Amino acid sequence: MSQWTASVSAAHLARLLAPRPQPGGGRKLPAYRGVADGIRLLVLEGRVQVAARLPAERELAMALGVSRTTVAAAYEALRAEGFARSRRGAGSWTAIPDGHVLPSRTLEPLPPDAGGSAIDLGCASLPAPEPWLSRAMQGALAELPAYAATHGDFPAGLPVLREAIADRYTARGVPTMPEQIMVTTGAMGAIAAAARRLVGPGERVAVESPSYANVLELFRETGTRLVPVALREGLAGWDMDAWRRVLRDAAPRMVYVMPDFHNPTGTLVGDDQRRDLVEAARAAGTVVVADETMAELLLDDEEPAARPMAAFDRGGTVMTVGSASKAVWAGLRIGWVRTTPDVVRRLVSARAYLDLGSPVIDQLAVAWLLRGGGWEQALAARRARARECRDDLVAALRERTPGWEFTVPRGGMTMWVRTGDVSGSRLAVAGERLGVRVPSGPRFGVDGAFESYVRLPFTVSGPAATEAVTRLAEAADVVRSGGGAEGEGSGLFVA
Repeated sequence: MSQWTASVSAAHLARLLAPRPQPGGGRKLPAYRGVADGIRLLVLEGRVQVAARLPAERELAMALGVSRTTVAAAYEALRAEGFARSRRGAGSWTAIPDGHVLPSRTLEPLPPDAGGSAIDLGCASLPAPEPWLSRAMQGALAELPAYAATHGDFPAGLPVLREAIADRYTARGVPTMPEQIMVTTGAMGAIAAAARRLVGPGERVAVESPSYANVLELFRETGTRLVPVALREGLAGWDMDAWRRVLRDAAPRMVYVMPDFHNPTGTLVGDDQRRDLVEAARAAGTVVVADETMAELLLDDEEPAARPMAAFDRGGTVMTVGSASKAVWAGLRIGWVRTTPDVVRRLVSARAYLDLGSPVIDQLAVAWLLRGGGWEQALAARRARARECRDDLVAALRERTPGWEFTVPRGGMTMWVRTGDVSGSRLAVAGERLGVRVPSGPRFGVDGAFESYVRLPFTVSGPAATEAVTRLAEAADVVRSGGGAEGEGSGLFVA
């Protein structure tokens, strides 16, 4: 396979640097220091990819309107700090300093019985919306005898559930046949099936940057090469120029995106960008895996959500992933893939070497919800609870951490928060010691970016939300005073 190295043009880098205020609290910095600090911040925030080739000194000097000496001094400062590496005659690349390690240890959930002593903000999940879950299980038990008389193996999923999921897509404006659906064990099972089908070891997968932590780990474990593509700031969606460049130059086998209330940022991508990405991927021969697990969690009703990615597909470019875990309950481990019937048959065939199928009783419960109207009621309860948690969390952040920056998303279950002058990794360590668990930004990046961020889920409200943010503010004070070691606690669970 040919090697591909990301590069950033002088014009693009100049645009990224131009609107950024000079660091230093208002004091005048040398010109080279402003350039170096700006590039360093872009790398840490994931706006410029790690290991991207920097423009030649003369080109960047012309784009910025400064002297070549200024750019040369900036590059030298970046090399001295570990944020750039150079090779004579080959140029310079962005880097992360040695010892700045991406969190990748085994993730374990906080036991439920520990809830009284710690506030767990690592898991973007809420309790089940009752009585709908219990009713769904009772309905499933009533239908179980007919299935208990069979062998119980349904590798593509129960026909009744495949039909119900297909009808749901059709109702959302994407005509779908049951033959286009494969039921999986959660959304992660669906994404893993897609990855095994599409990507071999050493091949490239393009991902949003930041992206969902567990999916990034899945790709790393399977030996794929991740190509990060930065999101636009302010929940403004995708940078389509960057996506077209990556699809053309890197030729990834697969693209993984979460267009609906993206985890971790909460970004909702508009219809035009969805259409453009599908068209660019089709032209490049790349399959787009669209993770729509958050698609129905619209919390603000001023305007409708975007159309499904598959609505813009004319030939099998889009493989859609869905799940009941976020819309209903994380303990209901039922997900699905929507794609062409031919690909479904191949995925089902490959499943014989894996888990063979998903639990029948859980499938019957989801089918009961989708067919009997309980889905809408459960979803309404989930939205109301998530909206309450979001609004209380936002109010607490604005009161207790006024220096932190965030954009309030219209839906989903997570918010991306810039922690100002505090390292997100150090904040996570100090926070855990003070009884609040939160994942830092680097968990959601490729190669250690997003050190100045944490992800906060909409899972606590009222006094619990206030207490969680109060503990985070105290943890930030600890970090500023010199406490909080590098890295996160090994037991942090991210979902």
